[in-house]
Amino acid sequence: MEVAMPKDLQQEANLAKKRYTDLCRQGRVFDARNRIIGGDTQAWDFQVRDQKIKEITDKAKHEAFAAEMKHNDKVMCIAHDREQRHRKQLCRAINDFQQSFQKPETRREFDLSDPLALRKELPARVSDKDMRNTISGMQKFMGEDLNFQERRRFQKEQNREWFLQQHGEWEKARADHILAEHLYTQTRLKFDETARDLLKLEDSTRKEVCAAVKAFNRNQVVELAERKRQEKQQEQEDNMTEITNLLHGDLLSENPRQAASSFGPHRVVPDRWKGMNREQLEEIWYTQKQQIQEKLRLQEEERQHSMDWDLRRIQKAQASLLHERQQQRLLREQRRALDCSNLHLARQQYLQKKQMDTASSSQPTEDYFSQFNTRSR
Repeated sequence: MEVAMPKDLQQEANLAKKRYTDLCRQGRVFDARNRIIGGDTQAWDFQVRDQKIKEITDKAKHEAFAAEMKHNDKVMCIAHDREQRHRKQLCRAINDFQQSFQKPETRREFDLSDPLALRKELPARVSDKDMRNTISGMQKFMGEDLNFQERRRFQKEQNREWFLQQHGEWEKARADHILAEHLYTQTRLKFDETARDLLKLEDSTRKEVCAAVKAFNRNQVVELAERKRQEKQQEQEDNMTEITNLLHGDLLSENPRQAASSFGPHRVVPDRWKGMNREQLEEIWYTQKQQIQEKLRLQEEERQHSMDWDLRRIQKAQASLLHERQQQRLLREQRRALDCSNLHLARQQYLQKKQMDTASSSQPTEDYFSQFNTRSR
């Protein structure tokens, strides 16, 4: 059994320390996040922990401060309520003392502000013989009602006299009214009798007027019937004369001269023209036949012209078709030659690749690539 020397232990400790350092370096190097960011995560963790501790401490301080503020507010509200209650009690005690021991009647200058002072005083004078009525006291004035009883009795007598006078005037007015109504009735009766006589006279006059109007209307009807008969007879005579003139006139006799226009011999009046004669119709028919023959000739020429153009267009289309087929044939030949050339080149490339694969048969495997990037150095 071998005994480990202190020097060997020191070397093993150094190797273990170096191996641990290398492993830590590998962890830092192969960690993509730390390698890209390039920061001290432990320092960051300490900072985050300190920040959380600070936030918790600040939160505890705020909560303690809020609790203390709430307690102070409660104490202040209690003190304010106590002060208000004491103030109300003091005011109530002051009011009770003033009502009990400081009444207005007990004041020394109450007579200066007594509201019932005028009621308590004596009147200015009791009567006209009052001893307080001096010459310059101005205690008696015009219009005062000192003789109230005598004046009241005098007023009653005066009212009774006035009532009797008014009653007499009313009786007189009533008698005058009855007399006036009687006179009014008599006058109305006279007016009614006069109106009845006038109505009778008006009825007799109206009957005479109606008889005269009826006779006048009868005469007017007879005159109107006679005038209508004469007008009808005159209208029949005028109609017969007009018919006779029309029968013997130029319009119905179809005189061609009556349709001649004043604007020229080649124009006619439409409402008088009776139509063309035989010679004019035959001339028009002859002209129409010539126009039909001319139109047929023009149509034949147009058809021949169209046939010529169609023949030229067909010949041109055939020539274009032959040229297009020749071009397609040339393109097919060129494509066939190109395909043959591409096939020959593909075969040559395949043979060349095969030769190169045979010449370099040692291909790298996965073991060759796995040996890289295994250490931190």
